[in-house]
Amino acid sequence: MSFPLRVRRLRQAKGLKANELAESAGISASMLSQVERGLVDPSLETLRQIAQVLDVPLFELFVPEVDREQMHVLRAGDEMTLTTSSGDLKYRRKSTVGKQLEVLAGELLPGGVSRETVWSHEAEECIVVTRGRLVIETDRERLELSEGDSCHFNSRIPHRFVNDTEEGVGFIVAVTPPSH
Repeated sequence: MSFPLRVRRLRQAKGLKANELAESAGISASMLSQVERGLVDPSLETLRQIAQVLDVPLFELFVPEVDREQMHVLRAGDEMTLTTSSGDLKYRRKSTVGKQLEVLAGELLPGGVSRETVWSHEAEECIVVTRGRLVIETDRERLELSEGDSCHFNSRIPHRFVNDTEEGVGFIVAVTPPSH
């Protein structure tokens, strides 16, 4: 959404008529009309006055509207399942494919590993253990996470997930950008 439409939407959300906003901001109604239609580039002072009347920070005039059609619901049972070649690790994709963030629900079998060796990729990850105990092995250390623990890291650090217990482990992993 363009800047001119943002001013109009904010004004309408406040229940103000164009002439009311213009008068309160100390500008002419024709100037406000031109601003809202994108016909003029208003001065910084004019923008400050409009923002003050609308009771929003100045930057709010430049923030695009959220496209509510971009909300996607993925129902339980409808998610895509990914399994490692060894079969030790199963992921259920909990986010929409093709977006900037990937969220996966992971299940690692007892004695299982995510990969035979550590690996790295261009991403950022945050893991939250939901059940059991998960080990994150890197090329330099071994981190043990229990239920409720989390670990946030740069995925360029070579890593893998290990379950060295006799119980399955459950976890949620958020990755950006997606890597699976």
